[in-house]
Amino acid sequence: MEEFKSVKESRVSITELMLPSHSNFGGKVHGGHILNLMDQIAFACASKHSRRYCVTASVNRVDFLNPIDVGELITLRASVNFTGRTSMVIGVRVDAENITTGQKKHCNSSYFTMVAKDENGQSVPVPGLLVTDKQGVRRFARSKYRKESAFKRDTKFDESNFDVEEFIETLKSENCKINL
Repeated sequence: MEEFKSVKESRVSITELMLPSHSNFGGKVHGGHILNLMDQIAFACASKHSRRYCVTASVNRVDFLNPIDVGELITLRASVNFTGRTSMVIGVRVDAENITTGQKKHCNSSYFTMVAKDENGQSVPVPGLLVTDKQGVRRFARSKYRKESAFKRDTKFDESNFDVEEFIETLKSENCKINL
């Protein structure tokens, strides 16, 4: 196994035509179809980096920024933003292009945490990330911060640590009725 690999070595992109079979009842491409494609390209990128079968451990925030129309081409781009010991954060971006006008729009960005597995399903170490530019430093640092923030948030609201009294007052201004 290589000790470090560059972002460029694992970068993956695909372009696909959106068909009527991909649409929802509103006539736009179904978000679930886009999520499926995003997961596939995150898998391809992570597997290319690690040279291992990878599984999706989590997906961090998916915002549907612009709808995608049937007949548009979508391009998905994935790259490794962060490497831990056995996990990788894969940044995925989705852009759509109207093939008759050439107009392009950014539709989605998300971050998939992928874990490398061996033949027995055990997590295995992955090559580190060779960061070669300021953009790479920013992406790596942002992923590290996002991971730490998620851990703090999850532990703060863990049932065994949660202090109800700390939040009762702040929830009174929300659209809920507290009746304990």
